[in-house]
Amino acid sequence: MSTLSFDSLAQSFLNYCAIERGLSANTVAAYRRDLEKFSAFVSDISVADIDSTVIADFEASLRELHLSTPSLNRIQSTLRMFFKHVLIENGLANPTLEIVSGKSNRRLPKALQIDQIIALIEAAFHDGEPITLRDRALIELLYSSGARVSELIGINIADITIVENDDGRITTIKLRGKGAKERIVPLGSFATKAIDDYVVRIRPSLAAKNAAPNAALFLNARGGRLTRQSAWNIVLKAAQLAGISEKVSPHVFRHSYATHLLDGGADIRVVQELLGHASVTTTQIYTLITIDKVRESYATAHPRA
Repeated sequence: MSTLSFDSLAQSFLNYCAIERGLSANTVAAYRRDLEKFSAFVSDISVADIDSTVIADFEASLRELHLSTPSLNRIQSTLRMFFKHVLIENGLANPTLEIVSGKSNRRLPKALQIDQIIALIEAAFHDGEPITLRDRALIELLYSSGARVSELIGINIADITIVENDDGRITTIKLRGKGAKERIVPLGSFATKAIDDYVVRIRPSLAAKNAAPNAALFLNARGGRLTRQSAWNIVLKAAQLAGISEKVSPHVFRHSYATHLLDGGADIRVVQELLGHASVTTTQIYTLITIDKVRESYATAHPRA
């Protein structure tokens, strides 16, 4: 057992995360980077000799690099999971049992105002540039579904479904979230129309540029699946054209989606399901934004606030 190298154990753990747990490529890559930092630190130490003192010394070395508390906590979390896996699979002692995570200030997600969302959507489309129909549909979908950017670029045409019921037609979309979990979310009428415009008017010409059929909803100029970076660039360009000076990213639409739903009276459990959160505790951070708004209104309006 003790002859096993750290790197081989690390690769076994990463394979487990990717294959058995179905974690996203980005998550596995983050775990890999954390473990590479630790591997460099313990390069002259046998795996069997790694104990709580070594872990403490490693943490001290990270603090000397002035890493933020959230970054330190993330690396600690990776090591906990890794050594728990090693204990189960290889019977080696877990040296992370004495790790204590540092406290970090809980930062509230930044949500855009509704008028800023509208400005972004309108700025994304330009007459005379047909491909910007795709850009407008992409931003409409980010806000209408609360999708992560990785989920957005993973959407296929077949994931869009129209359901008929007593209330009329409802368009839904399938999203593939963290851990390969799937969820179905409804789309609003504005997003539905924007997607229809893009799919009918522009997507066929984009798809024709690629000899191999592509099932992706969002295609690039060469007919391939749109990349994560391209989606980011579309959002950043629209924000710039809309004159929004605040930091904007695809994820800010997810924050805005959750915040606006809760502001509108949606049940937190429903929002949890729509966001694909495993725990309602994660969703509750958005209620703090709403509480802050209530507190601000109270302080402004109440004569004895």
